[in-house]
Amino acid sequence: MSDSVILIITISLIIIFTPFFAKILKLPTTPIEIILGSIMGYVGFLHNEHLFDLVAELGFLYLMFIAGTEINLKKVLKTPIRLMKKVVFYLIILYTFSILISLYLDLGKIFMVLLPLISVGLVATLSKEYGKTPWLSLSMTAGGIGEVVSIGFLTLTSAALNSGFGVGLVKTIFALILFLLFMFLIFRAMELLFWWFPGVSTALMPVEDNKEQDIRLSMGIFFLLVGAMLYLNLELAFGAFLAGIFIPTFFEHKHELPEKLASYGFGFLIPIFFIHIGSSFNLDALAMDGLISKALIIAVVMIIMRVVASIVFIKELGIINSILMGLSHSMPLTLLIAMATLAYHASSIDTLHYYAFILAALFQVISVMIIIKLINNYKLKKGS
Repeated sequence: MSDSVILIITISLIIIFTPFFAKILKLPTTPIEIILGSIMGYVGFLHNEHLFDLVAELGFLYLMFIAGTEINLKKVLKTPIRLMKKVVFYLIILYTFSILISLYLDLGKIFMVLLPLISVGLVATLSKEYGKTPWLSLSMTAGGIGEVVSIGFLTLTSAALNSGFGVGLVKTIFALILFLLFMFLIFRAMELLFWWFPGVSTALMPVEDNKEQDIRLSMGIFFLLVGAMLYLNLELAFGAFLAGIFIPTFFEHKHELPEKLASYGFGFLIPIFFIHIGSSFNLDALAMDGLISKALIIAVVMIIMRVVASIVFIKELGIINSILMGLSHSMPLTLLIAMATLAYHASSIDTLHYYAFILAALFQVISVMIIIKLINNYKLKKGS
């Protein structure tokens, strides 16, 4: 049997059986996909292949697209000023902690960007389990803004790592500013168009749709913006994220569409990305001196940073719900792995720290999920 056939069969079996393991272990599928990918890669059932790499990259971009669909720009812009100020203060605390810790421990500059990363991808999985609680609603709002900031830094960091701090970086920043200005004009134009002619949105995405126009248009927007970022030599994830924001912002009548798109992604493309990440992690690295301790330190520091910063919302949520909100932001698994991979390929971090960040991402997901469940059970018992 050829290596390609073994590769396809292995990926298929991991995708099929991961939900069963997740149900038994009561964990999200993501860390299990990474762990199984690592084990299968170690025993030789997964290996580097161009098509595997390509589909995994597409899976990551689609994940960023799904993250964008969690953000309705109109609703974010309607966030009360008082609450918006607290969200900004929350982010300032995170980045201040990150800078101070990186300087105190004499870590590289890349750590200043890695430690405060926020991603709402796993926050969405929490809402499926715990419902639309006040702390999760605020977590999505603050996390959405934080993710935009994180992906902005991802784009700038990617440009700096690829072209250095010279003319190339200036050109990239200029191209990014022009692109954002163009996107702002597009958003405003579409907002006016749909306001004057509300029938346009339903014509593009009919309520009664038997030709899957909603999926076709969504995929068209996704590839157009990814293509634009490719042409401008900017971070592709940023384009995918912006494409996702289009969907809930301008097609609010298609309430089921983000879930429809997510179901497809989490059932096919996105698991391949996480399996690929796992296969790139060499289990022999666990024997590296100081790896596990560094991973634990990174995980604990990132969790404590967010829990402490979340205290700014204590007036709105109370102490326990504020802690839960901070914990919900302590699982930036996708962005953390993406940024660590980017930094590693650009030689900004060594192999030890690259593996440490992947392990830390797994430790965070597993420990935070357990802690949130314990705190929520405590709340329920106290309430009863």
